[in-house]
Amino acid sequence: MPEERLQKILSQAGVASRRHAEDMIREGRVAVNGAVVTELGSKADLERDHIRVDGKLIRPPKRLVYLALHKPNNTVTTASDRRAGDSNGPASRRERARLPGGRLDYHSEGLLLLTNDGELANGIMSAVSHLPKTYLVKIKGTLTSDEEERFRRGFRSPASARSRPD
Repeated sequence: MPEERLQKILSQAGVASRRHAEDMIREGRVAVNGAVVTELGSKADLERDHIRVDGKLIRPPKRLVYLALHKPNNTVTTASDRRAGDSNGPASRRERARLPGGRLDYHSEGLLLLTNDGELANGIMSAVSHLPKTYLVKIKGTLTSDEEERFRRGFRSPASARSRPD
């Protein structure tokens, strides 16, 4: 297997998202063959090198897991939440893998994909992939014509607008 950037390896192994893996590297929490790595862009080979995060040896998943779940309304869909405790935790513990799949709002329902296939998860969730997502929204009350037009054109939520440039 060719060498790849450490943050990509950690993401594909289900340790963390690429961005969080970058933070872990900068914080000195990642070691390759016994040497702490703090420089982003450092490369390794997961099959050849011994990569440790917080002292724990990282291994490629023994098998890839794909779960499609229906998320009901009034349910938290994050691996951990300070306020709500673990939500996807039981599935993650059962599979002994971190199964990221994005997050749906508490008051929404729909398809939730969980996988330890980091490449697929990144491809689905990354803004760079331009994967279209369609939402059906129910509201209480009546929209003004301007609000209705805004929904028809589409818009970013305040959280996504802060995290991605237009």
